[in-house]
Amino acid sequence: MYGIIDCDNCYVSCERVFRPDLKDKPVIVLSNNDGCVVARSNEAKKLGIKAGVPFYQLAEKFPDQKIAVFSSNYELYGELTGRVVSIIRKEAPAYFRYSIDECFVYFKDVEQVDLMRWGENLHKRIKRSVGMPVSIGLAPTKTLAKMASFFAKRHSGFRHCCLIDTDEKRIRALKLYSIDEVWGIGRRYAARLKSMGVETAYDFASHKLSWVKATFRNIVIERTWRELNGEDCVPNEEMARKQSICTSRSFNGMITDLEGLRTHVSNYAARCAEKLRQEGSVASIVSVFLYTNPFREDLPQYTSFMETRLPVATNSTVEIVKAAYEVLRQLYREGYQYKKAGVIVMGIGPKSPVQLDLFDYNADQFQKMKRLDAVIDRINKVNGTETIVLGSQQYTRRDGKGKANVFANAIKHDYRSKNPTTRWSDIIVLK
Repeated sequence: MYGIIDCDNCYVSCERVFRPDLKDKPVIVLSNNDGCVVARSNEAKKLGIKAGVPFYQLAEKFPDQKIAVFSSNYELYGELTGRVVSIIRKEAPAYFRYSIDECFVYFKDVEQVDLMRWGENLHKRIKRSVGMPVSIGLAPTKTLAKMASFFAKRHSGFRHCCLIDTDEKRIRALKLYSIDEVWGIGRRYAARLKSMGVETAYDFASHKLSWVKATFRNIVIERTWRELNGEDCVPNEEMARKQSICTSRSFNGMITDLEGLRTHVSNYAARCAEKLRQEGSVASIVSVFLYTNPFREDLPQYTSFMETRLPVATNSTVEIVKAAYEVLRQLYREGYQYKKAGVIVMGIGPKSPVQLDLFDYNADQFQKMKRLDAVIDRINKVNGTETIVLGSQQYTRRDGKGKANVFANAIKHDYRSKNPTTRWSDIIVLK
């Protein structure tokens, strides 16, 4: 039996943990550079605020509404969801984290556990200890568990936990579940299925497997059909370890010079390296992509992507940032105004064992880099992210008087909340 624990309106719920005054009030969280809405409270959804709507349009569309606005604060979200996972780790016999706000659990012997009581008690403990509301779905397959969590989140009668443990419950749930919502289907395939008269998960699951194979010739769609019919067939290994890690953002404005781009790309590469270390992984390929603004048809357009293979797979910030910059130098072209860049690390595997370079292996340097990353991670964890960064993660520019000004990664976040659990400077003061 599988379960999935899903944080309700995750980013909004994180912001509300230290802002209890925002309970039952419309709250939204914006994307990087405060561009558009990426998360909404239920109250904001009822107002008609859609995901992806540009932030500047809200004042025009909702002039008389008091809406609490926050910039994305991933440091806060990562810390609070990490606390949720730490509770799940203690309460579940086996678990693996699927995303920032979702975690799968597995029960091998269900006869020894009252699953409904377990789920309801877990919800209460997480809410009491962290302040985050969660919805829990329990079912024989991961896809059905995702469906159960959907009902647990939208219907208060389930008391935050929905259990699908009989064929009767499964069929009833399938009939109420739109094909658009089915995990593994996707927007394109959902539209194709609807054109064939398939409106619900039950319509899809009722077809024969031979029809699914002949119509789609897609292993993921076939697995989804099997899972909806109660067959557990999505391997845990495919979900537990990421195949690639990407960090990318649009810039706050346009950038034309290589040094300005280097600042952003170095920050993205450093973040990828940090994620690798958190997962206990290393990467052997570093890729960089670079875009101009496709909506500015009055400007010259340029888009490019390039990758390099590392001699030795690594999670060292210095090595990955260095490799990303070398790729950026090859991508960069003068005369363009760039709007977005990103770094992708691929060829991900466990940090041990690692195939070393026979001709260029320096044991002392390798251990030195490991110690350096460990110290930087520890200091940044105690004092806040980016307390210590590489020189390439900052951009130095001299004014007309020769004075040097240092600019950190310039991301617009005018409505960013504090980080009282990760930064001493933001710790709550009681009066």
